Amino acid sequence: MRPKNLEKEEAIRTIALQIIAEEGLENLSMQKLAKAANVSPRTIYIKYENKEDFLVKLFIDEVLGAYEKAVLEKFKPEMVFAEGVKKLWANAFRFFKNNRPAYALMQYGKSSPLLNKAYQERDIKEGDFFSPIHRFLELNAKAGVIRKLPQEAYRAILFSPMFELTNEYFDCLDRPKQVVTDKVFADCCDAVIKGLLK
Repeated sequence: MRPKNLEKEEAIRTIALQIIAEEGLENLSMQKLAKAANVSPRTIYIKYENKEDFLVKLFIDEVLGAYEKAVLEKFKPEMVFAEGVKKLWANAFRFFKNNRPAYALMQYGKSSPLLNKAYQERDIKEGDFFSPIHRFLELNAKAGVIRKLPQEAYRAILFSPMFELTNEYFDCLDRPKQVVTDKVFADCCDAVIKGLLK
C-alpha cells in the first residue's frame, strides 16, 4: 500500500487542477485548496514554498510530462509531414478532451510567466520536451517539404490553432450545438498543413 502522505499529495494536486478548471487560476488559494483537500494549509506549505512554487511543480510534474507522452503516442519523426501533423493534433485533442483541468492549467500558463518560471526552475531547455517533434520538423524542413522557420514559429503555426479549436470545443459543451466536429477539426488541420508546405 502507498504511504498516506503520497496519497494526500496526489489528492491535493488533483483537486488543484479541478479548481483551476472550474473557477480559474486566480481563484485558487492555498487556503481554498487545503479546505477542499481536507488538510491543513501547513501540510501544503511543508512541500511547497508558496502558490507559485506549487503551480510550477504542478505544471511540470502533473501536466507537461503526461501531455508529452499522450502527444507522442504512435508518432515517429520519420512520418510523412501530413500524417505526422494529423497524429500530433489527434493525440493532443484526445488528451485535452479527457484532461480538461490539465488543459486549463496549460492555457493559464501560456498567458502568465508560469511556463518560463517552470522551465527556468527545472533548467528545461528547448528540445528537452517534445524532441521527436523538433526532429520531425527539422527533417521535413531539410528535405524541402516545409518552409524553414524557427522552432518557436512552427509551434505557433502548428499548435495555436489546435488550442483555439479546443477552446471552442469546451465552450460549445454548454451550448445546444457542438461546432468543433471531427470534420471541422480535420479540415482545420489540413489547412494548417497546407500553410506550411513549400
